Amino acid sequence: MRHTIAILLENEAGALSRVAGLFSARGYNIESLTVAPTQDPSMSRMTLVTRGSDEVIEQITKQLNKLGDVIKLVDLTEGAHIERELLLLKVKVLDTHEREEIKRLSDIFRARIIDVAESTYTIEMTGSGDKIDAFLKAVEPRLIMEVVRSGTSGIVRGSQSLQS
Repeated sequence: MRHTIAILLENEAGALSRVAGLFSARGYNIESLTVAPTQDPSMSRMTLVTRGSDEVIEQITKQLNKLGDVIKLVDLTEGAHIERELLLLKVKVLDTHEREEIKRLSDIFRARIIDVAESTYTIEMTGSGDKIDAFLKAVEPRLIMEVVRSGTSGIVRGSQSLQS
């Protein structure tokens, strides 16, 4: 089963490496990983996506909680939460038909064309991983030049917070 885990950790050198090392040492795979400082520069927030049985996820969370850098950890999958991903997509648009088709698809999926060049468009889109996957399937493969995905970011719904 897919699990999205939010981790608040000390913003210091090696913290990310220790988390990744824990997964590597135990043979667990990280499907997606995003990390950035919080409003408190001494802390970072990590959103990590992995797969495993409930027992495996329990082991992972116990091991993560033992790391000195980890302040707090929440398995977002256990409750109501919101997940989003950012896509940057560069496509070839060599003729009017291709330009119109990309504009149409962008409108349907609520994506934005953020850069226009003579023969390319760069598109920005946020949404669930499924929405981004659907958009990429809808674009003709021969037009795709480059795909950049941020990985999943997630937050608990309602008034609860990882920092409270």
